[in-house]
Amino acid sequence: MKIGIVSDTHDDEGNVKKIVRIFKKENIENVIHLGDYVAPPIVRIFKDFKLTGIFGNNDGYKYGLIQAFTEIGGTILGDFGKIILGGLSLALYHGEFREISEALAKSGDYDVVFCGHFHKSEQTVFGKTLLLSPGSAHSYFKKDSSPTFGIFNTEEKKFEIISI
Repeated sequence: MKIGIVSDTHDDEGNVKKIVRIFKKENIENVIHLGDYVAPPIVRIFKDFKLTGIFGNNDGYKYGLIQAFTEIGGTILGDFGKIILGGLSLALYHGEFREISEALAKSGDYDVVFCGHFHKSEQTVFGKTLLLSPGSAHSYFKKDSSPTFGIFNTEEKKFEIISI
């Protein structure tokens, strides 16, 4: 199973629409968003997918985000989430505190810990656990590199970082 992984969209509707087109081309059904949508309209762009998300530190209008998730049949888990997809145990954390991201990975309770926040992609291994970040999907703060997102293959446990 391939899962689309995105974080820190920060209302960048143009990039989100590009990502959605790529997810459709890749036959992605499940998408995980790691927070910092900023406003509800970004959530609605993912209406053709089974969207699972968590809040980020820039998601102030949580009620509106919850409503948008409800409208598209998605699931918003709060500030932290635990799910099982493709037979793997996944932790979802926005990533404001690196110590928490690493502690989740080092706990051994998860196959994969997904996080965002720092606007850079990452693939690190702690024991049997992968700590993965898709980077940032928005263009606003990216002067030295292009926006990124990821596709995670649960069967191969491989994470592809894609630049837009």
